[in-house]
Amino acid sequence: MNLTVKTMLRLSLAASALAFAAGGVQAQDAVNACLITKTDTNPFFVKMKEGATAKAEELGIELKSYAGQVDGDNEAQVAAIEACIADGAKGIMLTASDTAAIVDSVTAARDAGILVIALDTPLDPIDAADATFATDNFAAGELIGKWAAATMGAEAANAKIAMLDLAISQPSVDVLRDQGFLQGFGIELGDPNKWGDEEDPRIVGHEVTAGNEEGGLTAMEALLATDPDINLVYTINEPAAAGAYEALKAVGRENDVLIVSIDGGCPGVQNVKDGIIGATSQQYPLAMASMGIEAIAAFAADGTKPAASEGKDFTDTGVTLITDKPAEGVESIDTAKGLEMCWG
Repeated sequence: MNLTVKTMLRLSLAASALAFAAGGVQAQDAVNACLITKTDTNPFFVKMKEGATAKAEELGIELKSYAGQVDGDNEAQVAAIEACIADGAKGIMLTASDTAAIVDSVTAARDAGILVIALDTPLDPIDAADATFATDNFAAGELIGKWAAATMGAEAANAKIAMLDLAISQPSVDVLRDQGFLQGFGIELGDPNKWGDEEDPRIVGHEVTAGNEEGGLTAMEALLATDPDINLVYTINEPAAAGAYEALKAVGRENDVLIVSIDGGCPGVQNVKDGIIGATSQQYPLAMASMGIEAIAAFAADGTKPAASEGKDFTDTGVTLITDKPAEGVESIDTAKGLEMCWG
C-alpha cells in the first residue's frame, strides 16, 4: 500500500472536515449521512460500518446504516436510497450489489442534491457516482495472480484453475478482481469487462459464491466434479476461500492445492498464517468509510467534492499483498504485519 498517498488523501479530507466541525455549517443545520452496504454480516462491511460510525460521531454527523439481506439484494439497496432521499441526507456511501441496476436510484439521489460516494465497488459506469473510494481491485487481483505464478514456477504452465467469483450479474468488483488475477497469472483475457470468455485451457471453470463460506464450499464442489485435479483456486474473497478449503479438505486435497484471495480481513490473514490461504491482497474498508464521512462533511461545509487519485478515475485507498511465503519480484508483507494492519 502506498501509505504516503493514503496519508495525503486523509489529511486533505480531514482539513475540510475540521473546517466543517469548527463552524462551516451552523450547528442547527444537522447533517445526515447514510451508509448502504451489501450485507451487515460480512466482516468486511462490519468494519466499514465501524469506520463510518466512529468518524460520524467525531464530526457530529447523524449516520443511518442500511444493508441488503444477502449479497446481490439490489431491491433493499434501492429502498435504502429512497429512505435517505426522504430523510434529507447530505451524503450517501454505497457498496452496490448490482452496479448497473442501482444507477437510476443513484441518479435520483444526486438530482436531489445528495453527494453519492461508491465505496469499494465502482458503479457501472463509474461516473454515475460523484466519487469512488476503493481499492484498485484489478491491481489487487493482479498481485495474487503474480504471486501464484511465481510460487508455482514452471508448474504454472500445467495449472488447473478454479475461479470462484461473486455473482452472475458480475458487479464491477467481481470482474476487476477476476480479470486482474488472470492477467497477473499470465492468462490472455477475452473482454476485460466480463469474466468467463477466456479460452485458456488451464481454467477449469467459473462458479459463483455470493461471497460467503457456504457459496465457496458449493462452488468448489462443483468445480472438483468437473476436474478433481484442480491445483490452484482463485477466490473473490476470504469467506469464499474458507468454503473452498472445506471442500478440498473433504476430499483430502487441502494440502496440495494453492488458494489465493482478496480482502485482508483479520480472519483471512489468520487463515494465511495457518496455511489455509497462500496469499491475500489486503484492502482497507475502515479507511474507505472514514474518508467517505470526511468527504460528506467537506461537501456539507462548502460544496467541495472529493478528487480522484492522480491518473485514476477513483480515489485509491491502497492494497498490500499478505503472505508468509514471499515470491521473487512480488512485493509483500508477512502475516504478523498484516494482522496489525487488517482492515484499518
